[in-house]
Amino acid sequence: MTTPAVTSAAGLTDAQVAERIADGRTNDVPTRAARSVSEIIRANVFTRINAILGVLFLIVLSTGSLINGMFGLLIIANSGIGIIQELRAKKTLDNLAIVGQARPTVRRASGTKELPPNEVVLDDVIELGPGDQIVVDGEVLEAANLEVDEALLTGEADPIDKTVGAAVMSGSFVVAGSGAYRATKVGREAYAAKLAEEASKFTLVKSELRSGINQILRFITYLLWPAGLLTIYTQLFTTGADWREAVLRMVGALVPMVPEGLVLMTSIAFAVGVIRLGQRQCLVNELPAIEGLARVDVVCADKTGTLTENGMRLHEVTWLDDRAGDQTNPEIALAALAAADSRPNASMQAIAEAYPEAPGWTETASAPFKSATKWSGSSFGADGNWVIGAPDVLTDQDSPVAERAETVGAQGLRVLLLGQSDRSVDAPDAPGDVTPVALVVLEQKVRPDAKATLDYFASQNVTVKVISGDNAVSVGAVAGSLGLHGETLDARKLPSDQEPLAEVLEEYTTFGRVRPDQKRAMVGALQSRDHTVAMTGDGVNDVLALKDADIGVAMGSGSPASRAVAQIVLLDNKFATLPYVVGEGRRVIGNIERVSNLFLTKTVYSVLLAMLVGVVGLGAELFGADPMLFPFQPIHVTIAAWFTIGIPAFVLSLAPNNERAHTGFVRRVMTAALPSGLVVGIATFVSYVLANPGMSAPAELQAQASTAAFVTLLISAWWVLATVARPYEWWRVLLVATSALAYAVIFSIPLARETFLLDPSNAPMMLTAVGIGLVAAVAIEGLWWAQGRILGEPRRLWRER
Repeated sequence: MTTPAVTSAAGLTDAQVAERIADGRTNDVPTRAARSVSEIIRANVFTRINAILGVLFLIVLSTGSLINGMFGLLIIANSGIGIIQELRAKKTLDNLAIVGQARPTVRRASGTKELPPNEVVLDDVIELGPGDQIVVDGEVLEAANLEVDEALLTGEADPIDKTVGAAVMSGSFVVAGSGAYRATKVGREAYAAKLAEEASKFTLVKSELRSGINQILRFITYLLWPAGLLTIYTQLFTTGADWREAVLRMVGALVPMVPEGLVLMTSIAFAVGVIRLGQRQCLVNELPAIEGLARVDVVCADKTGTLTENGMRLHEVTWLDDRAGDQTNPEIALAALAAADSRPNASMQAIAEAYPEAPGWTETASAPFKSATKWSGSSFGADGNWVIGAPDVLTDQDSPVAERAETVGAQGLRVLLLGQSDRSVDAPDAPGDVTPVALVVLEQKVRPDAKATLDYFASQNVTVKVISGDNAVSVGAVAGSLGLHGETLDARKLPSDQEPLAEVLEEYTTFGRVRPDQKRAMVGALQSRDHTVAMTGDGVNDVLALKDADIGVAMGSGSPASRAVAQIVLLDNKFATLPYVVGEGRRVIGNIERVSNLFLTKTVYSVLLAMLVGVVGLGAELFGADPMLFPFQPIHVTIAAWFTIGIPAFVLSLAPNNERAHTGFVRRVMTAALPSGLVVGIATFVSYVLANPGMSAPAELQAQASTAAFVTLLISAWWVLATVARPYEWWRVLLVATSALAYAVIFSIPLARETFLLDPSNAPMMLTAVGIGLVAAVAIEGLWWAQGRILGEPRRLWRER
């Protein structure tokens, strides 16, 4: 250990700062990896789907049929809604990021103060303490037992001692000691900025939803090519119809194949989730983290700062030696230790509040607190070498002092041992032989909302593991007071190999005396058993575990390093916010699954109908039979999607949804959408074949045949919506009923029928179409119940209260 360096490095003057700002020598790296406004607009306007719809829209306009170009409004709707929601989410995230970002302490000639990272300039002097994140590259000017962890950048597992002249890299963080460094590289020249943004510090959250949507889109793409080419050929070159009619029928076949709302609704669901969580002071650093926490089945919670509040209060100091005379009063030694600590942790802050008057001792050496060693101390020359830390670490675990401390800790109190060492605290073999002087008992207040949060996780079959550096008995007592039952284990007895460690973790609930490297190993062991693990924490000792967990959750009052690596930051420091995050994740997952069912069903029946009509067209060309026009014009498929997919999907994507998240997103969506889409497509085709009067028939009869097929499509597609909306509650019933009522209104108003090119005047055709539609609805209903059996999911018509 090194002797504390004397603070001497001067900071920049205001004139020097202004000069560097004018020259652009500033830390101009964005605080968040977020898209700019112009990027958001471009990303939502210039999409592949908008391009396809735009080309089809121009083709329809060339025919002069403006009403059939109404699907072009989808381009405006898709872009406008996407832009608005993403801008709202960006504003929420940026505002929260400003509150939650790490603010380095910058020393300048005008004074020392905390500044936003982007206000740091080249050659600034930045002070460091435990838990501080290094925001720019630099050279150490002062070092007092300074140790830096660079594991997030280099993979080096052990903290590195930094002496004067050593280089420090942005993205690393201080684990012990204090010091200062001068910024030598800022902005995009800094080390972390040269690595891939965001991924340089932590891996992206695994998103089954994101990868599942991509799989579905690839599947749709494979369907679109053959169906599209066949439709284009048969409608334009085999029907012999007027070119305008043929073009409109071709576009009518192609438009519904495009899943125009699937990606949009997914983006909206995530964006609204970010906004809702932002209203609860929850910063989401990575959007899929909302989904990830909904899938979590194990939560590893730190005790201090999570189950208990950060602040502590000195409960009592118990002398361990009855000798009088030259024996130093332990309160005086505690006051000296507190005064000598420039960066006190919560325990030392409580001691400083109880003993604010320092005795005036001169510190000659210091040893900062480290999670790995669990003690700190100072040497005061003739006044002795004083250490304070875990009783079972500074003395033998079986000693009377350690046993007495454990008895006190069993009441849920934090117990530290104050002792005198026989050597300087910076000696290589410190603390050496420690003479116990007093037990320092601290009180931690249990968070009032902790029990309700733990009860919620228990009701959702989410296992909670309490992992703490405190005494195991004390941690177990706190957990027990919150109703968390299970065995407690001292982490010093944990096996180092992953498989036996995973066995132990399955058996025990509460762990004390856990080192930072053990926290990381415990997360890995749980993941090896296919658990989805969330880690909560606020200290520098939690950083590596937060980084490795599937979801890292940091407290807003925690260290800058812990906030930097976490995917979710609870800025209000409330553990009770986690159930809302879980609920939001479930809303996103469940609603996107419903929406995906609707859009994929539409794509399946559209492709199938186009293929069937195309095959008939090819057969007609080969055998000289009567060719077949596609049954619908663009306006038909546009209004069919309004109330069976578009508007209901938008409502369902934003609705409350507390259903538990399950894996197998793609399998469930495919199992639901493929059979339903096949039923709708076949029913519509049969209805059209029975009603089709042939190419030589008058236009009036062809319009009636198209209307008959349209009626069958509406009935069967509406029943798909009716099953997707289950389990019912009042607003879902209203949504389904409104959809049916909207089409009833369209058919009952003569102007609407004329505008939308509908002719339901042929009663026999309409009765046949309705009958086929009802048969399709019965088939879809039967499939819905059968799918529940196949997937092992109980089907319910009504939501249970």
